[in-house]
Amino acid sequence: MGRTAAPAGLKLIAGRSPGRDSGGRKVEPGPAFKRVPPAAPDWLSDEAAAEWDRVIPELSRLDLVKEQDRAALAAYCEAWAVFVEATRVVQEEGLVIEARQGKLAHPCVAIARNAGREMRSWAAHFGLTPSTEQALARGGGDDGDEANPFAGSG
Repeated sequence: MGRTAAPAGLKLIAGRSPGRDSGGRKVEPGPAFKRVPPAAPDWLSDEAAAEWDRVIPELSRLDLVKEQDRAALAAYCEAWAVFVEATRVVQEEGLVIEARQGKLAHPCVAIARNAGREMRSWAAHFGLTPSTEQALARGGGDDGDEANPFAGSG
């Protein structure tokens, strides 16, 4: 499966120059959605609501979210909540459980692993992964071409 395309806003933040991405290609702005952060769904679990409150201010500041992103953000936040709960259970009960077949991996180990994968997948869509953070940091200054050994002089 190929890489998921980044939103135009993320491409521009990491770009070499105004209107260009990190590869120097022109970035099409895409549809002109009104960039208003979505309201948190009232059904979010407490942990998911806390994660929503943690990420929305920065995503909003960067103009990366719109009302239509509500479902994707809710899925990310609930995946985080499942990851946290499963991790806490493993911390309290241990990595293995006793069963008739002998010692087995605690089921919450797999739950945490799967929730982590889902969370990481959703997080990448909003620039919340460490690799995306590094890409954004590299795109923040005007010395992008000097730091890029592959950038040509023209």
